Amino acid sequence: MTAHDPIADPISELKANVRVPFEQARAMPKSVYTSEVFLEAELAHIFGQDWFCVGRADTLANAGDYTTLDLAGQPVMVVRDASGTLRAQSNVCLHRMSTLLQGSGNTKTIVCPYHAWTYALDGKLRGAPAMGLNEQFDKSDYCLPQIKCEEWLGWIMVSLNPDAVPVGDGLQEIIPLIENYRLQDYTQTFFETHTWNTNWKVLAENFMESYHLPVCHAGTIGGLSKLEEMICPPGLEGFNYHTILKDDTLKIALAHPDNTRMEGDERRTTFLLAIYPSLLITLTPGYFWYLSLHPNGVGKVDIRFGGGMSPEYVNDPESRTHFTHLKTLLDDVNVEDKGCTEKVYRGLCSRAAKPGHLSHLERPNYDFAKYLASRLP
Repeated sequence: MTAHDPIADPISELKANVRVPFEQARAMPKSVYTSEVFLEAELAHIFGQDWFCVGRADTLANAGDYTTLDLAGQPVMVVRDASGTLRAQSNVCLHRMSTLLQGSGNTKTIVCPYHAWTYALDGKLRGAPAMGLNEQFDKSDYCLPQIKCEEWLGWIMVSLNPDAVPVGDGLQEIIPLIENYRLQDYTQTFFETHTWNTNWKVLAENFMESYHLPVCHAGTIGGLSKLEEMICPPGLEGFNYHTILKDDTLKIALAHPDNTRMEGDERRTTFLLAIYPSLLITLTPGYFWYLSLHPNGVGKVDIRFGGGMSPEYVNDPESRTHFTHLKTLLDDVNVEDKGCTEKVYRGLCSRAAKPGHLSHLERPNYDFAKYLASRLP
C-alpha cells in the first residue's frame, strides 16, 4: 500500500521536525514513511553506509557456514572461511553476474549455479570450466569483492561503506550499561525471516517505545508492563535505549541462580536497545531476542528475527522448557505487533493523517528521528 505524497522534500520536513526540543516534539511527518524519495535516500545514505546486523556469530561457527542477504540492493554473503574468519563478500559471480549462494547453509566451495565457476570460501576463483581458449582469461585475476565485516558482542555486522569506522567506536557507551549481561556469550536458539506490510521505521519505532504495551499487548505482556517503571533516558549518537523491570511471572527473564555477578534490580532489568539503523534487541539476564530490519519498498519490511538464552539458562536442565514457553509468548507478541504496525501504516497513508505530540515514554522515537535527519543530505 502506498500513497501519493504532496511533500516535495520529505527530508527537509523531517529536519524541521527535529529542530523542536523534545518537550514540544511531535511524531515524524507521514512523508517520512510514504515517500519513495525518502526511501531512496535511506538506502543510499543509511543502509548503504552504516553498519547492518546480519545475525549472531555463533550460527556461523564452522568453516563453510554461510548466510545471505540483500543490503541496499546489493546481494551479500557472509561466510566462515577455512581459517575461521568471518568474511562478507559480494554474492555475485564475476562471469555472467548470477547470484551465487541462496539462504543459509554450509558449503566447501562457492559454485555458481549458472556456469559452475567455483570460488574458495575466501572468494578467490578456483575453477572455471571451458575457459582455456580465452587468451586473456587468468583465474588469478578473479576474487569476489570483499565487504567490511566485524563481530561485535556476538553480532555479525557488515557495511557496504569501505570507510566505515569500527562498530565499537560508535557504541562504546553501551558496554558499561550491559557489561554484566555478557551478551557475547548468549546462544541463539531460533532464527526466522518475515515480511510485514508496514514501513520499516514504523516497526522500529514500535520497538523503541513501550508506551503501547498495555494496549497493543493486552492479550500477552500488557498486564506485566508498568508505565511508571519504564525509564527512557536521552539517546546517544549510535543508539537509544529504555529499561523495564520484570517480576517472576516469566522466570527466564530474571537472572539465573547461578548468575552471581548481577545484584539488586539489575537481576530483573530488561534493556530494550535500538542500535541504529535497525538492530533492535530485547536483553534480559536470562534471554534475548532481536529484530534486524531492512526496507522492502515503502510499504514492506524484511525482518531477521532471532533469539536465545544466557549461558546459565543454556546449561540448565529445564532450559528447553523455559525457552519453549518464551518462544510461544514471543510468537503471540509478534502477532499483536504485526497487527498494530500494519494498522499504523494504513493510517499513515490516509489524507487525514497528522502526527501528534510525543509522550515522555517516546523519547527514543525522537532520538531515532534525529539520527535519521543527521544521516540524510
